[in-house]
Amino acid sequence: MASKVLIVEDERAIVEILKFNLAREGYETLEALDGETGLALGRAADPDLILLDVMLPKLGGFEICKTLRSEGITVPILMLTAREEENDKVFGLEAGADDYITKPFSMRELMARVRANIRRRALDAAPAGPDTPAGLSLDPDHYAAAKNGAAVELTQKEFDLLRFLMQAPGKVFSREELMEKVWNYGYFGDMRTVDVTVRRLREKIEDDPGKPRYIMTRRGVGYYFAQ
Repeated sequence: MASKVLIVEDERAIVEILKFNLAREGYETLEALDGETGLALGRAADPDLILLDVMLPKLGGFEICKTLRSEGITVPILMLTAREEENDKVFGLEAGADDYITKPFSMRELMARVRANIRRRALDAAPAGPDTPAGLSLDPDHYAAAKNGAAVELTQKEFDLLRFLMQAPGKVFSREELMEKVWNYGYFGDMRTVDVTVRRLREKIEDDPGKPRYIMTRRGVGYYFAQ
């Protein structure tokens, strides 16, 4: 069965270009030209990935992203933005997006990111290892996490990052390694994406995000999961 991509974009010419290129790669597409329709389809259509524009009529992309995440919808979200301000890019990640790409973008780069995110979602779940002594556990079959028996709502990318680090406790991974292994990007990625995802993850699993006990920083090197 073909993977399904939801395109939420108000510029019809961009929608048609995206539809053509995604269909050529074998993807099924759904389209929404305004934010309200995009939110409804994001809830009901069970897409494998959402391409979400920031500036939309009726409802903005940031609000759509935050709403879907608050409802426990973990589908990968790749935000499309014409904005160049650094704060807007970080705000999209803080809203729960898995990544962003700035217009005008290379179709080759966009397709690479689509493939990487969908490939990560389709991978057979690998075991995360036993519960940590502090009570953090993962259920890869259901993309679910729990701390001391209480459910923790994670996005797909947050789950992927936590699972990856838990599989090698104590091993320090650079941002570049995490971008390659978790995001499957290589040189296309922005290292700030890793930092923001770590920060979001800490806010969800740590008792005190300012004094983490699970995801640790090795200054000047990268991140690791505490043994």
